Amino acid sequence: MKFTPTQKEDLPRIMEIVKEAQHYLADLNIDQWQDNYPNEETILNDIEKKQSFVIKDNGLIIGTTVFTTEEDLNYRKVEGGSWLTPMDNVYGVIHRIAVSNEYRSKGFAKFVFNHCEQLLKEQGIESMRIDTHRDNLGMQSLVKTLGYKYCGIIYLARGGAERFAFEKTLN
Repeated sequence: MKFTPTQKEDLPRIMEIVKEAQHYLADLNIDQWQDNYPNEETILNDIEKKQSFVIKDNGLIIGTTVFTTEEDLNYRKVEGGSWLTPMDNVYGVIHRIAVSNEYRSKGFAKFVFNHCEQLLKEQGIESMRIDTHRDNLGMQSLVKTLGYKYCGIIYLARGGAERFAFEKTLN
């Protein structure tokens, strides 16, 4: 698998994968990504900010994610806990991770996390943060398996939705 920056011409395939993920979450009765989010405008903004990446297997785009070290304003306040590292430290964040149906449960997400963590280590950045929906037990299980610790609840500026927050120190 290869982790590469998203190009604008990748947008149609990314939107196919996002739609599959939306249906998958809906089938599990998870009210995440059910409000026309992420949409093309969101993905194009991610591409312009050079934060959108695709994962390719033999040249075929099989997944997408956002990876950044830009501060996430949603992470400034954590209820019922706290981050493992100081708030003013630089940290990595993974958002909007999705994989096509035919590649689900084949190690894609683990590959993304491992790759992004390695990039952070090379830059001397000591932690990665992620948030997920309360009902997204699959993602919660994955991040716990990968060594992420539950840190509390954050609320998204977009609509005020609650998310479980996790962090992993990389030292």
